[in-house]
Amino acid sequence: MSLKAKIFHVMLRYRHLLKGQLKPEVIDKNTSIEKLRRETDEMAAKLLKKNDGITYRQSEFKDFYSEWVELKGTPRDKVLLYFHGGGFVMGNAKSHRNIVGNIVKHLGVNALVFDYRLAPENPAPAAVYDSVVIYKWLLEEGYKAENIAFAGDSAGGGIQFATMIKCKDDGIPLPAVCAAFSPCTDMTLSGESHKSRVKADPCTPKGANQTYLGYYIGDGDPKNPYASPLFGDLHGLPPMIIQVGNDETLRDDSVLFAEKAKKSGVEVKIKVWKGMFHCFPVLAPMFPEATEALNETCSFLREKLNVSSVRYTSD
Repeated sequence: MSLKAKIFHVMLRYRHLLKGQLKPEVIDKNTSIEKLRRETDEMAAKLLKKNDGITYRQSEFKDFYSEWVELKGTPRDKVLLYFHGGGFVMGNAKSHRNIVGNIVKHLGVNALVFDYRLAPENPAPAAVYDSVVIYKWLLEEGYKAENIAFAGDSAGGGIQFATMIKCKDDGIPLPAVCAAFSPCTDMTLSGESHKSRVKADPCTPKGANQTYLGYYIGDGDPKNPYASPLFGDLHGLPPMIIQVGNDETLRDDSVLFAEKAKKSGVEVKIKVWKGMFHCFPVLAPMFPEATEALNETCSFLREKLNVSSVRYTSD
């Protein structure tokens, strides 16, 4: 593991000290969701800087907020639909715009990022239904399915998989390819890593997975494929690439999903990174492993979208 990655690992583990707190944060039903949302937006604004050459503009979609993340000189007939993370309860298009902007610069394809409904106010499958609606809008706008890629981090990674299952069930053409960073795919928390990687995980506060996923499920079935895509029929899904760290409790959500997808005949490329933590590729270029993982991901997406190289102008 690189020195810079080790520094990030330590910073994440002891971030409570930077907030003036002696003990690590614990997430439970008494934790303020509004405070979490506000802190997430503030941290995103501080940590992730605007990318030179990237522009943001609200899309023409009317049902809920979404925005185009664009880079001059990219092909106009291809698009990345990005599903933001945030534990199903926080995050939005604007909090993730600089993450998506960085991906656009590496990928060479413009993106659309959107605000799906959040739990606990709107439990599953509200986020998936919103995602299907905006994907159908892209198709109606003239984008061909074979020119659309999906990508998402954490909760967004799981939502994109569930969205594809819903689209398949509804007879809607599937995108050409998808990418996920540490996707959350199993609301039952059955993966062994939820126990074995607790001490190694520097990112996930105690109780966070149980609380957030409980809000997302609400009174529903945790094995409903539109909530937990791990339990869905994965036959016919498009090629996918998954990047996940070995030092995260959600590791097995990626590993088990990839194994099932492969058995279902799906082309899957998965890499479990030693020493890496939750959603680390979105921090590129802050340390080498993040940059390498993001470059791998974008190369896979470009191949499936038939984009030969990153083509943009810096002016």
